[in-house]
Amino acid sequence: QVQLVESGGGLVQTGGSLRLSCVASGRAFSTYIMGWFRQAPGKEREFVAAITWSSSSTYYAGSVQGRFTISKDNAKNTVYLQMNSLKPEDTASYYCAARTKGLPTSFDYDYWGQGTQVTVSS
Repeated sequence: QVQLVESGGGLVQTGGSLRLSCVASGRAFSTYIMGWFRQAPGKEREFVAAITWSSSSTYYAGSVQGRFTISKDNAKNTVYLQMNSLKPEDTASYYCAARTKGLPTSFDYDYWGQGTQVTVSS
């Protein structure tokens, strides 16, 4: 069974930075696609970023392109989301997800973490 555990959320001021971590366990992830999604109160869940474990290809939502960076540490089975120049509209619960195939930007991932809260104050 795949387990994903996020951490690193918190409260930050506008313009600040946070780094989210997602530790994956339970499988060999060399063929997986790892994604970050977010959901704000009253809004639908939206794609943020994704990375392919094998080739390290990355994908970003337009709203975070140039501000957020997704990366991974193979030795630690961990995926990171470095978030810079944060804005109040980035406030949301952030979820890590994993899938074995399919589009990195679509929502139908196989496994999901519990989420970590990010709050950006103005």
